[in-house]
Amino acid sequence: MNKIGLIIRREYLTRVRKRSFLIMTFLGPILMAAIYIIPIMLALNSSNENMRIAVVDESHWFENRFQDNKEHTFVILPGQPIDSVKNLVKENIFDMALYVPPTQLNIPSNAIVYSIRQVPMEVETYISRVMQKEIEDQKLMANGVDPEIVSAVKTDVNLSIMRMDEKGNEKETFTKVQFTLGIALAMLVYMFIIFFGGQVMQGVAEEKTNRIIEVIVSSVKPFQLMMGKIIGVSLVALTQFVLWIVLTGALYLGFSAFMGLSNPEMLSSGTVMAQQISNENVMNNESVQSILQIVHSIDFGTIIATFLIFFILGYLLYATLYAAIGSLVDNNTDAQQFTLPVTVPLIVAIISSFYIVNNPDSSLSVWLSMIPFTSPISMMVRIPFGVPIWQIVLSIVLLAGTFVLMTWIAAKIYRTGILMYGKKLSYKEIFKWLKYK
Repeated sequence: MNKIGLIIRREYLTRVRKRSFLIMTFLGPILMAAIYIIPIMLALNSSNENMRIAVVDESHWFENRFQDNKEHTFVILPGQPIDSVKNLVKENIFDMALYVPPTQLNIPSNAIVYSIRQVPMEVETYISRVMQKEIEDQKLMANGVDPEIVSAVKTDVNLSIMRMDEKGNEKETFTKVQFTLGIALAMLVYMFIIFFGGQVMQGVAEEKTNRIIEVIVSSVKPFQLMMGKIIGVSLVALTQFVLWIVLTGALYLGFSAFMGLSNPEMLSSGTVMAQQISNENVMNNESVQSILQIVHSIDFGTIIATFLIFFILGYLLYATLYAAIGSLVDNNTDAQQFTLPVTVPLIVAIISSFYIVNNPDSSLSVWLSMIPFTSPISMMVRIPFGVPIWQIVLSIVLLAGTFVLMTWIAAKIYRTGILMYGKKLSYKEIFKWLKYK
C-alpha cells in the first residue's frame, strides 16, 4: 500500500504543478461566472447611446406608432424622398432610416431599414412588432372589429410547474433551467472523463515508450502501478473540480452581495431597491431577482453530491480501461483502434442526453441511467429533474460493481501488455490474456 501511495503522490504532484493545470483551475471559474454575470450586467447596463431613426412612411399608418425611449428616437419626415433621407444617414445625421412604401391590407414585406452599420436586433424586433400590430388593427377595423376588444380578450397565462413527491410535498420547478443544467452536467462529466482518462492512457504509453516502465515494474507490481496512476489522476481531477466549485461560489456570492441581492427577503420584494434607484432600474433588477430566485431553487447540495459520486466512479471505470489501452500501444496513433469501443458508450450517452432532458422518466432514460457505461452521464442529466432515491442507489451499486470487474480485467491486460513492444495486437490475443493466472 505504501508503494501505491508513493505512486499516487508522484502522479498528483507532477500534474498539479504544471502550468496548464493552474491556468485551467483559475480560468474555468472565471469563464463559468462570466456566463452567469455578463447577461445580468448587460441587462442592467443597457447602452446609453441614443439612436436616431428617420421614418419615411408613405402609407401613413405608422407615423404616430413608434415610441421613443432612451435607446432610440424616431423622427417622422413626411413627404421627404427616401433618397435624400438615405443621404442623411450617410452623413451621420441619422443612424438609420425606415422606409414604408404605400401598402394595402397586407404585410408590407418591402419595408426597408437603411443603415451604415449593423441594425441592433432589439431595434429590428421593435419595428417589426409595431408594424405587425398596426397592420393587424387595420385589418380588424376593415372587418368591423374594434382592436381594443381583441386586445382586451387577450390574456397572458403564467404557467407554474409543481413537482409532487410520494408524500404530497410540492416544489416549483423550472423546466428550461433543468434542461440547461442537465446538459451542462452531462457535458462536464463527459469532458472530465475523456480529458483525465486520456491523461492516464498517455502517461502509461509514454512510460512504456521511454522504457521507464521496465525500471518501475522491477520495484512495484503492475497492479500497484496501474491503481496508483488512476487514483493519482483522479485526485487531480477532484482537486480541480473542488477548486472550481469554491472559486465559482465565491464569485457568485461576491456578485450577489455587490448587487445587494444576496438576502432572500430582497428576492421577494423590490421595496428596498426602489428606494435606492429609479423605477426603470427597479424593473431591470426584478428580472435579475427572478434569475437569482431560479438559482436559489436549484438543489445544489444533491447535484454536487451525486455529481462527485458518479464522476468518481465513472472516471475510475473508464480510467481502468484507458490504462489497459495505454499498456497495449507504443504510441497514441496505435491507441485509436482500442479507444473507439471505449468512447462509443460515452458518445451514445451524450447524444441520448437531448432525449433524456425531454423525457427524464421514460423507460429508455431510466435504463441508460442504470447501464454502468452510460450512467455517469445519463444519470446526471436526470438528477436536476428529480430521481427516486432507489434508482440513484441502484445505479451507484451497478457502477461500483462494474468498476471492480473492469479493474480485474484491466489488471490482467495491463500486467501483460506493459512489457510487450513492437507487436500489433488483436482482440483475440487480448482475450487470451484474461485466462492467464
